[in-house]
Amino acid sequence: MYPDVVGLRSFYAQPIGVVTRRLVGRAIRARSGNVRGLSLLGIGYATPYLGMFREECERAFAFMPGAQGVTRWPSAAPTLAALVDETELPLRDGMIDRVIAVHLLEMTPEAGEVLREVWRVLAPGGRLICVVPSRRGIWARTENNPFGHGRPFSRTQITDLLRQALFTPVGWDEALYMPPVPRNWFLRSAVAWERVGATLALPFAGVHIVEATKQVYKPVPTKRRARLRVFEPVLAPQPMGG
Repeated sequence: MYPDVVGLRSFYAQPIGVVTRRLVGRAIRARSGNVRGLSLLGIGYATPYLGMFREECERAFAFMPGAQGVTRWPSAAPTLAALVDETELPLRDGMIDRVIAVHLLEMTPEAGEVLREVWRVLAPGGRLICVVPSRRGIWARTENNPFGHGRPFSRTQITDLLRQALFTPVGWDEALYMPPVPRNWFLRSAVAWERVGATLALPFAGVHIVEATKQVYKPVPTKRRARLRVFEPVLAPQPMGG
């Protein structure tokens, strides 16, 4: 079930949300590479992470699911956000170069269909960046943040889901090693938590950041040709009496 867009906006306006945006945004930025001249789509509630790309990419959109609600983005310019059915995106095939999905796959009951629709609108060679809560992290077990709602994923689960939708995972990052404690004195140590967690590869990060590429050719399962079987009559034919 999707959280309300008002609650999401409120979270990112708080100090803990500001820190979350900075730490997760750093990983998204590193995975996105050069987006100059590319088209970019944020889906779910990705607007906290789209602003850093808006001046670089050719065009950017923010699509928000109908069950969640929509908020204006950007706030000081003509809106680029729209309320959509996440399983039927109002875009042509292959017109998007990068997709950033945040607060989406763990919320929707149709994660496979959503990913197949993302596959459709991505250009050949296009890339998808997913941010999903980790099953082993503390954030998924705490309800004071958006990553504490919906379905968390293990690395194997998100990999399988992406491959079923014809995506190939090519890169991984983790973020939010710090516990979701909304105290200013604690939040000031967030960078140190991230540095130690990443250096030691600790298993309790709050989110997975997965980069995946679109598979252009769909694998077709081969069927073994049935062997021709010759049936012989059990009884030989007999002439009818005159």
